[in-house]
Amino acid sequence: MARVTVEDCIDKVENRFDLVLLASHRARMISSGSAITVNRDNDKNPVVALREVAEETVSPGDLKEDLIHSLQKYTEVDEPEPEAVPMIPGTGGSDDNVVMDRMSEEELLAGLQGLVPPEQTEEEEG
Repeated sequence: MARVTVEDCIDKVENRFDLVLLASHRARMISSGSAITVNRDNDKNPVVALREVAEETVSPGDLKEDLIHSLQKYTEVDEPEPEAVPMIPGTGGSDDNVVMDRMSEEELLAGLQGLVPPEQTEEEEG
C-alpha cells in the first residue's frame, strides 16, 4: 500500500487531533508487542497504526477506551458513602453531654397501664 495520510483516516475518526492520539497510542502498543492486523510492508509503527485505522482492522472506539484506561492513575470504585447521623438538637454539638434514659420493664408496663385511651367522637362511634 502507498503511504497512508491523515486524509485516508479522517472519515473513520473525524477529529485530526483524536486521530493522532489514537494512532500514537496504537503505535506504542505495537512497539510493546501487540499483534498487528495488517501487513507491515516494511513500514514503521506509526504508519502501520494509521493503516490499521484506515482499513478499519482496529476499532477507533476500542482504541479510545484503551487510551483513556492507560492514562488513568486512579480508578474510582463506587462505594456507598457513610450516612451522616443528625445531631441531637440542644446538645451544642457535643456528644459528651448525651445521657441515655433507661427504663425497666416494670416501669414501662406501669406507664402503659396509666395511659388513657383517646376519647371517641360521635362520628367514630356510629
